[in-house]
Amino acid sequence: MAFIWILSCLAFIGTAYGCGVPAIAPVISGYARIVNGEEAVRHSWPWQVSLQDSTGFHFCGGSLINELWVVTAAHCNVRTSHRVVLGEHDRSSNAEAIQTMTVGKVFKHPNYSSFTINNDILLIKLATPAQINTRVSPVCLAETNDNFPGGMKCVTSGWGLTRYNAPDTPALLQQAALPLLTNDECKRFWGTNITDLMICAGASGASSCMGDSGGPLVCEKNGVWTLVGIVSWGSSTCSTSSPGVYARVTKLRAWVDQTIVAN
Repeated sequence: MAFIWILSCLAFIGTAYGCGVPAIAPVISGYARIVNGEEAVRHSWPWQVSLQDSTGFHFCGGSLINELWVVTAAHCNVRTSHRVVLGEHDRSSNAEAIQTMTVGKVFKHPNYSSFTINNDILLIKLATPAQINTRVSPVCLAETNDNFPGGMKCVTSGWGLTRYNAPDTPALLQQAALPLLTNDECKRFWGTNITDLMICAGASGASSCMGDSGGPLVCEKNGVWTLVGIVSWGSSTCSTSSPGVYARVTKLRAWVDQTIVAN
């Protein structure tokens, strides 16, 4: 019976509420960070999370993967004193029906290395379940055996800097369409820093930047948006001619499943 329960739990992780299908369809104008990005359609990335400190300062992004769990980057160093804001688009507005959630527990990947930036993933268990609605719904998680080839066009979103020396992060959620690179292609830019726990995207005139960390890189597959990468690291000046590096979800999916089932 326990085995069946675990299987049903894992099925729930991926399928509850029909993950990866925004009620409000995104509109992407192509390779238009999010340096050289564009404003997203309001609430068209309903899994997008803003991680904020107690003063309301946005320091990282994240993705809702079911009503109780958010995935972000280990290097964001989330603490239980931080808060998780769902359903936000304009961070300067007080009129949005956001959900401000308390962090219940934090699970940083035990093999995360701040030196190599391998295993750059962290799970947040919310203290109370999110209310799933048209503005707040989960993204699908890439399966361990999924393949996302170089050249595939995917999308990253966040409130990160729109130029590396900008004085502040933008109020409005930004998005950028980026092509995936093979890891061999990526090594031409970043050499041996690239491991099989990473996936690269960009070098096409747009880039993630500071403040986007932990946020989603999603690819549309079989009609649903799937979380393929977690914004991890890249050019210190957010150069749009070098690829951004993301934690590779296919390699980390097993740890996510094990952590959620155990907690």
